[in-house]
Amino acid sequence: MIDFINMKNLFIIVFISCFFTCSPVAQAEVLDKIIAVVEDDVILDRELEQEVSVILQRIQNNNTALPPRFVLRKQVLEKMIVDKLQRQLAEKAGVTVSEDTLNRSVGEIARRNNMDAREFRIELERQGMSYESFLENVRNEIIINELRGREIGGRIKVTDQEVQHYLETQDQGGTEAEQYHLGHILIAVKEGASSSEIQQASSKAESLVTKLRAGEDFTQTAISSSDDGNALKGGDLGWRSVGDVPTLFVDHVKTMATGDIAGPIRSPSGYHIIKMLDKKGAMDHQMVTKTKVRHILIKTNELVDDNEARNRLLALKERVDNGEDFGALARSHSDDKGSALKGGSLDWVSPGDLVKPFEEAMEKLSINEISDPVQTQFGWHLIQVLGRENKDNSVEYRKNMATDAIRKRKIEEETELWLRRLRDEAYVEIYQDRL
Repeated sequence: MIDFINMKNLFIIVFISCFFTCSPVAQAEVLDKIIAVVEDDVILDRELEQEVSVILQRIQNNNTALPPRFVLRKQVLEKMIVDKLQRQLAEKAGVTVSEDTLNRSVGEIARRNNMDAREFRIELERQGMSYESFLENVRNEIIINELRGREIGGRIKVTDQEVQHYLETQDQGGTEAEQYHLGHILIAVKEGASSSEIQQASSKAESLVTKLRAGEDFTQTAISSSDDGNALKGGDLGWRSVGDVPTLFVDHVKTMATGDIAGPIRSPSGYHIIKMLDKKGAMDHQMVTKTKVRHILIKTNELVDDNEARNRLLALKERVDNGEDFGALARSHSDDKGSALKGGSLDWVSPGDLVKPFEEAMEKLSINEISDPVQTQFGWHLIQVLGRENKDNSVEYRKNMATDAIRKRKIEEETELWLRRLRDEAYVEIYQDRL
C-alpha cells in the first residue's frame, strides 16, 4: 500500500512535469529559443525568422533564385549580429533618434515612393510588413549611420592634392565619363587568422570564381556566400564612377568588359570577387541653374510656436508689399544671424545646396517674388528670389564630385575594416544546431 506522503510527492512530480512539457508557456519558450548571444544581449529564433521573411520578400520581388533556407538564415543572422553590435556601441555613446527625425525620414521614404504617409503604411501592410517593424528598422538605420559618422566620418580628410591627383588621373586615363555597375563578394579573413584559415578562405574564393566564370548566378552566390554588408542585396554596389570604386579594384575595373569576373583580390579584410554588371558613359558638361536668393528666418521655441512664427512672417511680408525694404527687415528680424548681416542674402546657390522644402518653394518663385511662409527643420522662412542664371558648372562640379568620390571611397574602405574588427573582437556565441 502506497502511503499518503509518497502519493503526494508523486502527484507534485507529475504536476511539475506536465507543467513544463504541456503548458503554453513552455511551448512559447521553445518557439523563442535563443539562436545567438551577442555580448550581453541575445537574438531569438522569432526575431531571426521575422528578418528572414523580410529578406525573402525582397529577393522574390527581384526575381532572384532563392538560396537554401539554412544558408539564408546564416547570412541574415550574421547581419543581425553586426547590427546589434553597432546598436550596443551606439547606446553606450548616447546616440538616439528623436521622433521628429524618425517621422521626417519615413515621410521622405514615402515621398520617394510617390505616396503620402498613410498610403505608404497601407502598402507596407499589404506586403505583409508590420509598420512598427518598419519604423524600428528605420530607427536602427539612422542610429547606425550616426554612429558610423562619429566613429569613422570625422577621421576622413580629403586634401586638395588628392582631388587634383584624382582629376589628373581621370584625364590621363580618359575614363572621367565612365560609369560602372559592380557586383561584389567578400570571403572574409579575420585579423590574426592562422595560415590554415587564410588558405581555406583563399581556396573558397578561387572555387567561387571558377563557378561564376562557368555561369553560376552572381546574385545568388553573393547572397549565399559573401561576408560583405551588401550580401543580402546580391552583392550589388550600384553605379559608380572610377573615383567611387575602392582603390583595390580600380586597375581591374578599367580593363573589364560587361560580364567579366575579377578576383580573388586580397585585402586586409579577406578575398574579394567583383563582376562588371554593366558600363555606361556620362555627359561632358554639367549645366546648372543658379539662384540668387535671400530669406528671413523665424525659429520656433518655447515662446514662439509654429502659428506665431508664421504670423510674424506674414506681417513682415505685408510690410514689404507696402514698400519697406526686405533687406532692412531681414537685418532687424531674421534669426539666421549669418545671413541677416547681409540683408538675408544667401548669395548664389546651386541645386542641392539648401534643404529640400526651402529649395522646392524657391524654385516656384519668379524673380523678385516673395513666398508665403515656408517651414523647414530650421524654422519658418520668407524667401525672395533676386536672380537666376544657367551656368556651365563643369569645373566646380568635377571638383565636388572628386571630393565626394574620394571621401566616399575612404569611408567605405574604413567602414569595412571597422565592422570586421568590431565583429572579431566581440563576444558572440551562435547555437549552430538551432540554425
